[in-house]
Order: sequence, then structure tokens, then C-alpha cells
Amino acid sequence: MPLFFLILAALYLIGNGYIYLRSWEILHTFPLIWKWIFSVGYWAGTFSFFYIFGHRELPDFNPFLHILYYIGTGWLIFTLYMVLLLLSTDLLRVFNICFNYRFITCLGLTILSLTGGYIHYSHPKKEVINIDINKEITGKKQIRVAAISDIHIGYGTTKERLQRYVRMIQAEKPDLILISGDLIDSNLKPVREQHLEQELNQLQAPLGVFMIPGNHEYISGIGKSRTFIQQQTSIQWLQDSVVTLANGIQLIGRDDRHNPRRKSIAQLTDTLSSNRPLFLLDHQPYQLDESAQANIDLQFSGHTHNGQVWPLNLITGHLFEVSHGYKQKENTHIYVSSGLSLWGPPFRIGTRSEMVIFDINFQ
Repeated sequence: MPLFFLILAALYLIGNGYIYLRSWEILHTFPLIWKWIFSVGYWAGTFSFFYIFGHRELPDFNPFLHILYYIGTGWLIFTLYMVLLLLSTDLLRVFNICFNYRFITCLGLTILSLTGGYIHYSHPKKEVINIDINKEITGKKQIRVAAISDIHIGYGTTKERLQRYVRMIQAEKPDLILISGDLIDSNLKPVREQHLEQELNQLQAPLGVFMIPGNHEYISGIGKSRTFIQQQTSIQWLQDSVVTLANGIQLIGRDDRHNPRRKSIAQLTDTLSSNRPLFLLDHQPYQLDESAQANIDLQFSGHTHNGQVWPLNLITGHLFEVSHGYKQKENTHIYVSSGLSLWGPPFRIGTRSEMVIFDINFQ
């Protein structure tokens, strides 16, 4: 993993050097003072990424730090899109196709893309999935489940945005709320400083609110994450554990792949009744065949973000059997969410943030 980040950092710096070099196509006409202002601002933006990710403990949370976090992470996507567009114009030159103001054009298209991506991210959609499960439960035979993943509360998803998410979830009047990991981003410090447990405690459902850890709960410290959720919120923590709900649904919460000793799906289900519904929360959507073999009725996963921005969604589409959306394998209904929020860069380009609502009919 450190090698991956070294390669990413090298490509990032090379990409920014390439963009800066191309900027001199127009910058050479500017007065010296404006060249200095641009250069300082440009490289400050570039290296803000390293400031954000080079410090394990950032200063106390404040609005400026939130903006800096967005600039530092957002510069990654700015770099990606500028490099792709500028390289496209270089390719056109090979075929003797040239046009004026290409840097300005690429910059304008990138800014428009990022602006649209931010607006898109700020308006998550509601995805409603209707499912029939041929098993018995007690009480009413139809339930509504609000299923969310990848909220990443912290420096990016702050108190105000979390409040909007909570209102969005509670407006659906769910019978059950499921959180499939990465509720916390990568550090509990901004979570505690903003007292985000206040918003989390507003999540209420008759059958309960449950979550499992994702890889980011491990990044932020699995012990600290578990203690925070169990002691500061009313959310019930599942980690390689099973709970039977009041209506008989057997809810399985699987630990994240960060734990190499986590239980297999077969181990988690070997003592459970096959006559009662089996719901599985598994943050990373691998081993889907094992879920079908274990007669899981509904699996809900996240993690992929569906790539978050184009063209990264093309990569996740190749890495995962289901990168986003619904699939049925035998009698197992599987849904992989793109996430209610996201990690890092606050853009959704070619993907959507979403809350998933399962309207489930039982026998």
C-alpha cells in the first residue's frame, strides 16, 4: 500500500508539472506580478493535498480546515481532468488539428465539470428497490429498510451535511436502518470536535439502527471507532456478529476485510434458521457466490463509491462483480451502494450519491 501511494504522489506531481508547463502558453503574456501570483496559488493548491494527507492530526476543526480539505482532495480531480483534456489537445495536434486558447478552454471545461460534480454530489438520490422474500416474519408483512453506506463523517462530511442526511433518512419513516460501513472517514478527532453523535442519535427506527465497520473505521482506529459508536450513539455495532430482530429477521454484520481473521459467511450463518430471513451487511462486495450458497436473502454492501467520478467508475466496474446497483444470484438479492456521501474530492461526475430504500414483502 505505501508503494501505491508513492506511485500516486509521483503521477500527481508529474501531472501538475505538465499542467503548469502548458499554462505558460498564455501566462507568458502576463505581467511578472501576475505570473508570480498564479505560480504561488497554483503550487499552494497542488501541495495542499500533501498537507491534508501528510498530517495524522490536523488542527482543531474549523470552517477554514473544511475548505482546505476540499481544496486538497479536490485538486486530485482537477489534475485528472486537466491532464486528460490537455493530452487530448496534444493528440489532436498530431493530426494537425489545432485551436487557439486551448489551455483556457481546458480550464473552463474542467471548472464546469467540477462545479456540476459538486452540485450533483450535494443532491443525493433515493433509490427504491421492491423485493419479495418467501419467508415468514412476525408482525406486519411489509417493512421499509433505509440502507446507507460510506457517509465518511469528519473533515469532508461535516455537521451541516450530516444533518441533511439524517433528515433525508428519517423522512422515509423506515422500520429498519442499516449502515454498511465507512460511517467515519479516517479520523475521530473532527467527529468528536463537531459532536456528530448528536446527529447520529437522531436516527431512529422501530426495528433498530445497525452498522458494521468498513475499511475507514480501521483507518481511524477500529477500537476507538467501536467505542465511539457503542458509548456515544444509539447505533448498534455489529462486527462478525448476528442479531435477531423483533420480527424474526436474522441480521448478520460481517467484519471488514481489514481483519484477516474475520469469519466467513458460512461460519456466521451455520447456526441460523433457514426458515427465517437472513440479511447480510458486508462492506466490501466480494465473495457474492458465498452469499448465495449460504442462502442469504438480502446482502447490502458499499465501499466502491461506483468509482465516484468518471473514468474511475470504469475501473471499479472491472474490479467488482457488482460495482453498483442490484443483482440477484439464485434467491439472494444483492445491492451495492455508491454511497450516500463520499471520500475526499466533493464531486460526483458520472455517478450519483444515493440512499437505498428496500420495500420488502414477506410471506
